Amino acid sequence: MRNSRTALFLCVVLAAACKKQTASQEQPSGGTAPAGQTVAAPGADTIRVGATLPLTGAEARTGGFYKEGYELAFEEATKNGGVDVGGKKMAVQLTLLDDTSTQATAASLADRLINSDKVNFLLGTYATNLVEAQSVVAEQNQIPYVNGGGAATAIYKRGYKWVFGLLAPVELLAESIMKWIDTQQKAGKLPKPATIALLWENTSHGKDFRKGVTEFADKSKNYKVTVDESFELNGKDFSALLGKVKAANTDLFLADAHLPDYITMQRQYVTAGMCHKIQSYGARGSEKQAAESLTPKNVQYILSAVWWSNQLSSKSPEAKRFVDLFKAKYGGRAPEWYQALGYETVRALFAAITQAGSLDRDAVRQKLAALKIPSLLPGGELTFPAEFGQQSHAPFVVQQNLPDGTSPIVAPPDAATGTGIAPNPGCAK
Repeated sequence: MRNSRTALFLCVVLAAACKKQTASQEQPSGGTAPAGQTVAAPGADTIRVGATLPLTGAEARTGGFYKEGYELAFEEATKNGGVDVGGKKMAVQLTLLDDTSTQATAASLADRLINSDKVNFLLGTYATNLVEAQSVVAEQNQIPYVNGGGAATAIYKRGYKWVFGLLAPVELLAESIMKWIDTQQKAGKLPKPATIALLWENTSHGKDFRKGVTEFADKSKNYKVTVDESFELNGKDFSALLGKVKAANTDLFLADAHLPDYITMQRQYVTAGMCHKIQSYGARGSEKQAAESLTPKNVQYILSAVWWSNQLSSKSPEAKRFVDLFKAKYGGRAPEWYQALGYETVRALFAAITQAGSLDRDAVRQKLAALKIPSLLPGGELTFPAEFGQQSHAPFVVQQNLPDGTSPIVAPPDAATGTGIAPNPGCAK
């Protein structure tokens, strides 16, 4: 595995300059070619899938997680003899390039995959801003583009026919958090009205989070947003913003941030001696690497709403099957939502190809638009509703970090694996 990862890295880190790459730099079905090994060009019986991920740059760690999900799905298909197309098993091959966490590279490499590498279909990258740019290329070239890494509704409000998203909208993420908070307020555990400090990244993702929180607050009348500030991605110093939050002395601190910004902001939050009755970073909070970077003590009681949790394996056969496959491949390590969404993105594409019985792009697009399959996602079913621009609306699960190191699902009730705590008892110390 170390050699194969190195081979891919050496290729993709220079992807923008690799227009003349041969098949020796491409990734075969189920994995990456070991260093120095040439991969033969695929034949007519091979389904060629192209993808980029942020394997370097600000989103590199998360991009690596999506890569694990992609690789697992391709490996599984290969072990099963390929993907059924009209009663015939066809091999699958993934050409995966590094978009370096930048929009321009994500778009240009998508164009290369379509027009130079001649892939049949595209899988999306990770991060809303990258998916926004890359999906334009897919739509212009009329090639099915299935992504599990872009959640902003702006991606799906453009009337595109060839773009499909597995991440439910960020507004629903914010609403899921607010609904759990509201149950605690109604139980008398939080002030009424409660004041909110709201920080959000200056992206479509962040604007959607802000919209979800403010609309819930306005409708409820039991919440008042007294700090409402944006910040740029990949920040190094959030002390000025956090100073405003501290001065406002609000009950709740709700922020929307990508993983690197969450870790940076939370480190500065702790250093400033801050504490709120409820604290959330949107989808961030329960990640293992955050606890490792910040220490478990400094992420206690953080609330997060995520698209998937490995705890669903106790309630969902599809989730259990995925968790078992992932642990078997990756040395017993439990997957997070990133790997799950990567895996399910590939599975959705393969299901549509099988249903179409053809590699015809429009036939596969039509099957994606009508797709309804059992899923590892919360709710147990995957669809791409036309009324939402072909963006999944699967429910979120809400988790809370507890002092014992666990992060049980605390909502919705039918998915809960534990009971949440409010207000944060650490604030009383």
